[in-house]
Amino acid sequence: MNRETINAKNAPAPRGGYSQAVKLTDFKTLLFISGQIPMSDDDKVPESFEDQARLVWRNIDAQLKASGMSKADLVKVTTFLADRHHTMANREIRSEYLGSIAPAMSVVIAAIFDEKWLLEVEAIAAQ
Repeated sequence: MNRETINAKNAPAPRGGYSQAVKLTDFKTLLFISGQIPMSDDDKVPESFEDQARLVWRNIDAQLKASGMSKADLVKVTTFLADRHHTMANREIRSEYLGSIAPAMSVVIAAIFDEKWLLEVEAIAAQ
C-alpha cells in the first residue's frame, strides 16, 4: 500500500497530531471499525473520562488485531465527545495511543447513545 499524508499549504495546518488528509493507493484491505464505546468485555464502564478514553483505544486496538492490523494502519479516526471540556484530555490520551501516527481526524461534540459514555470513537484502517 502507498500512503501519503496531505497537508495543503493553502489550508490551515493540522493541530494536535493528525493529518488534513491521507491518500491511499494500491491497498488490499480496508477495515471500517464501528464506534467503539467505553465498555469492557464484562460490560463495565469506567467513571473517569481518562479511563473511558483508554478503554475505547484498547477496544479499537482489539478490533485492529483481530483483523491482522495495527494502529499504524489507521487512516481516519472520528471521535464523538459528550462534552467539549474533555477535548484536551482526549487529545493527550489519543496521543499516548497513536504516538507519531497521524491519521485524518474529526472530533464532534454530540449527545452519545448512553449517558454514561463520555466518548465514542470510530475508525478506518487500510493495508
